[in-house]
Amino acid sequence: MIEKMKFVSITGPKADIDRVVNTYLCRYEIHLENALSELTTVQNLSPYLEINPYKEALNTINGFYEELEKPVQVPEKSLSIENALSLVRQVQQEAEKITRTCQELEKEHTSLEEAMRILRPFRNVNFDLSSILKMRYIHYRFGRIEKEYFEKFKKYIYDNLDTIFIKCDEDEKYIWGIYFVPEHEAQKIHAVYATMHFEKIYVPDQYDGTGQEAYEKLEAQYRENSTLLKKNRENWKSFLRENAGNIVSARNTLSQLSRNFDIRKLAACTHGDAEGPVKDDFSGKQERRDIFYILCGWMTEKDAAAFQKDIANDSRVFCLVEENEEDIKKQPPTKLKNPKLFKPFEMYTKMYGLPAYGEMDPTWFVAITYSFIFGAMFGDVGQGLLLFIGGFLLYKFKHIDLAGIISCAGVFSTFFGFMFGSIFGFEDILKPIWLRPMNAMTNVPFIGKLNTVFVIAIGFGMGIILICMVFNIINSLRSKDVEKTWFDTNSVAGLVFYGSAALVIVLFVSGKKLPGTAVLCVMFLVPLLVMFLKEPLTNLVEKKPKLVEGGVGMFIVQGFFEMFEVILSYFSNTLSFVRIGAFAISHAAMMEVVLMLAGAESGSPNWIVIVLGNLFVCGLEGLVVGIQVLRLEYYEIFSRFYKGNGREFVPFRSKEG
Repeated sequence: MIEKMKFVSITGPKADIDRVVNTYLCRYEIHLENALSELTTVQNLSPYLEINPYKEALNTINGFYEELEKPVQVPEKSLSIENALSLVRQVQQEAEKITRTCQELEKEHTSLEEAMRILRPFRNVNFDLSSILKMRYIHYRFGRIEKEYFEKFKKYIYDNLDTIFIKCDEDEKYIWGIYFVPEHEAQKIHAVYATMHFEKIYVPDQYDGTGQEAYEKLEAQYRENSTLLKKNRENWKSFLRENAGNIVSARNTLSQLSRNFDIRKLAACTHGDAEGPVKDDFSGKQERRDIFYILCGWMTEKDAAAFQKDIANDSRVFCLVEENEEDIKKQPPTKLKNPKLFKPFEMYTKMYGLPAYGEMDPTWFVAITYSFIFGAMFGDVGQGLLLFIGGFLLYKFKHIDLAGIISCAGVFSTFFGFMFGSIFGFEDILKPIWLRPMNAMTNVPFIGKLNTVFVIAIGFGMGIILICMVFNIINSLRSKDVEKTWFDTNSVAGLVFYGSAALVIVLFVSGKKLPGTAVLCVMFLVPLLVMFLKEPLTNLVEKKPKLVEGGVGMFIVQGFFEMFEVILSYFSNTLSFVRIGAFAISHAAMMEVVLMLAGAESGSPNWIVIVLGNLFVCGLEGLVVGIQVLRLEYYEIFSRFYKGNGREFVPFRSKEG
């Protein structure tokens, strides 16, 4: 069902808005609307313009909160505004110290890594690097050259140049080394090396000793830096652990304050008297006493009554509850309220779309029909119990709505398992209370023998379609839609037409052909004609000037094809329910295959095959049946009476918040 809503307008002195929000509104669920949009007829209103003073502190503490390992498990404590802001400053200052040290260490870490990368190929140079790097009359260059070019250089050029190349290291592609040239030949020889794709590597003038000694010093510095960096990161984690309670408490306090403060975005303010008295709140901020805020929103009827009672003795708060719904411009939001048993099925309703306020909530109908149809298509005592127990445990401990749906469906699977006499696929243990889907047959006039479950499935589907038509008529009456109430496919005319067709089929199947023919002639053709003329009849009832839009000829042609589509859709929609019987039979057939593979006919079945086969069928067929039942719900049931164009009731904070 849908909670009954009341539109409330709350007003009081502008400076008192925080007290009202923190004292009263935090106890109730209220769906706030933009007051300026709602109160368009009220003159001299302006938006409530103030910058949220908690936003910056909240963003800061949120950054620390996201780094906590398990913030949900951290106990919190109640904090005042001052304490929360003070905690944020303290945490931020300590964090900045640790972060600054960490950044310096990381910068040094990166620098050492780069230095080691540069020096690593030259660590085998058995000369004092500082003496090489300080040469004045001989030019040198550290670098690398591809092996292909080095071989050509060595073979054809090297012996003809005044240069010395010292090889230091190599890999599959490159050779690293140092070359020396006299000063007067430097420009020419540098050019030759460049043509051989020699890549110069800059080695800074900061190393003492041989290449190996310099590299070992770098390694030692790198290890020391890594140790300090690791210790710093551990300090950061330790800092977060030690301050987790303060971080969570400050975050929750500021989050609530910020959320409450943001209500101003939806509030409106009166202008007040320019010469009115001024109030100073000791923070340097002055406000006029005669300026009032206005908040508008929706509350449940129960909460609205409790709220009015709560503020009865508060002279600074006034609440007006709008009783005349016609004066309210916006459609009320929808808040579903269903018994705990039906609560999980709200997920399916919301997936299709929330019901509009005043529209029928189909959750209870979905819960009953979905569970019933699922059980009929998946009737097995053992597997049904597995679904029930597994779904119940998941729903109880993990609060997964789909698990609750599976649990309810499992109850009906167990019920139909007894009706069909099937337990884990074995059909020789239990005697069927009703029938066995694979064996039960029925004689149908004009058709011959047909499986009984098919016949019952079609009859069940026709009954569901008729019920949905009744729901559509109820919803259309509530919304005062003449066409959908009386003349549409799922209206009174459609109900009479389809109901007559169902009655004719029942009469013919039961052998009563004469009354069946009478019903066919009278109750079958008349509603069909009414549906054909739905446009002019609707316009006539609503007293519109034109009965037919677009001309009579076009109306007749369009109406003919629409009637053809209507009859075809009735037929196809009815046949869609045959899948209920088909899956009931296929389940029995699949389990028969499992038992055959396990060798159950020999009297000594392979129990591993039976267990695995049952798990496979339970998982695979349970998934397929669940999807097929949902398809029936959406396409054959919901589409007949349900629009789902409501908007969700979203309170600015919950009672538990």
